[in-house]
Amino acid sequence: MENYDDKYDFRDARNLSLCMDFYELTMSQCYFNSAEKDKIVTFDLFYRKNPDDGGYAVFAGLEEIIGYIQNLHFNDEDIAYLRSLHMFSEAFLDYLRHFIFTGDLYAIKEGTPVFPYEPLIRVKAKLIEAQIIETAMLLVINHQTLIATKAKRIVKAAQGRAIMEFGARRAHNFDAANFGARAAYIGGAAGTATTYAGRQFSIPVLGTMAHSFVQSFDSEYDAFLVYAKTYPDKCTVLLDTYDTLRSGLPNAIRVAKEYLEPNGYHLAGVRIDSGDMAYLSKQIRRQLDENGMESTHIVVSNSLDEYLIQSLISQGAQISSMGVGENLVCSKSTPVFGGVYKLSSVWEGDTMIPKIKVSENVEKVTNPGFKNLYRLYDKATNKAVGDLMTLYDEVIDPDQDLTIYHQMNSWKNKTLPKGSYEVKDLLEPIFVDGRLVYDVPDLEQIREYSEQEFDRLWDEILRFEYPQVYYVDLSKNLLDLKLSMLEDVKHRG
Repeated sequence: MENYDDKYDFRDARNLSLCMDFYELTMSQCYFNSAEKDKIVTFDLFYRKNPDDGGYAVFAGLEEIIGYIQNLHFNDEDIAYLRSLHMFSEAFLDYLRHFIFTGDLYAIKEGTPVFPYEPLIRVKAKLIEAQIIETAMLLVINHQTLIATKAKRIVKAAQGRAIMEFGARRAHNFDAANFGARAAYIGGAAGTATTYAGRQFSIPVLGTMAHSFVQSFDSEYDAFLVYAKTYPDKCTVLLDTYDTLRSGLPNAIRVAKEYLEPNGYHLAGVRIDSGDMAYLSKQIRRQLDENGMESTHIVVSNSLDEYLIQSLISQGAQISSMGVGENLVCSKSTPVFGGVYKLSSVWEGDTMIPKIKVSENVEKVTNPGFKNLYRLYDKATNKAVGDLMTLYDEVIDPDQDLTIYHQMNSWKNKTLPKGSYEVKDLLEPIFVDGRLVYDVPDLEQIREYSEQEFDRLWDEILRFEYPQVYYVDLSKNLLDLKLSMLEDVKHRG
């Protein structure tokens, strides 16, 4: 049998095993000292609210999670540090020294459109193992899913114009820039300015020049000419260092006419990074066309987001592509994704004992039990009609009517007639008994898959303003379990 651990090794060269909340370790020692040590449990990783009040999120970060679990170990330096805290017994430290993840991890494919409350990742493992991976999984999924979602919104606003991720210098450190570029590419960005991400993930790298480049020469024309001679087949120049229309554009046209065109090239593009981009782009386009430079693209940057892009396009701005920085790589408008990791069941032999978290805030009540997750598609339209959570031992038969229920109210339900729908299992095995069994797709495959899955959503779910709420419903068995457990809690109180 092929060993996927050898074929797909995503280990980070750094040992990040201690990148966890300290209480993961203090709780784990308590488990270790009790009969809970080897108890099998399940946890669900999910989120409660879409970023930017949108209608969806884009799941991303699974590949990094795979690498983290592959490399999860505590070396001598880790053990020495933990010993120095005088919080842990030698028996527990020895347990950590020999720690490996031996559980099961199921997840949704990267690039899939996802929705609140459904399990993005489901873990079934010994209690300590499931607890120790919590922080790392949340920090990875929360970050990359957030950025992939923001990228998808920005790409949608651009209406087919290329979006370039330009945010490294505003990202929250090296990993945020690198993995942010990866997530943005999953979300549909055409490329990145982050060179390291280009090397590590084979993302197209893009870039032209800074204002400092233009300022460093005796004249703007000299700067443009040097760049044109160095990159004649892909020359894009920055127009707004001094004056976009009275200096930058005339000098760009002059370089094109005096050097590029006589040598068999053309000016690939011009970029503006300030000013009224709608007005400037129209004036630039008119003058380029008057000079026979119809093929020269106009690139804009400068604090763009989906709403500004939408506004520019509605004003008739003549823009070919856009570089988006901090508003993308930091998701400036909604900088926190808010994923959580909650216990859903414990096991006694083959018996599943459901667990539920109760709160006065209805949105914080969890869905109990060991669950499966399915996406339901209408055969007539090929569009998704909703997602369904069921208990692990339930079977969905498309040849039978299927009634799906609101997560808190049995009277809110919908019946799909037999033969009218298709069913897709969203949770795929990633690790089984600690062994990687997933055929990990490359980044291009993830990106293509994401585009295909978004094509199967209704446009009403994708709109920015007041999107249609996508159904994430429960089976009757799961809803009955949830309501009965809530009733039990009320009577105990």
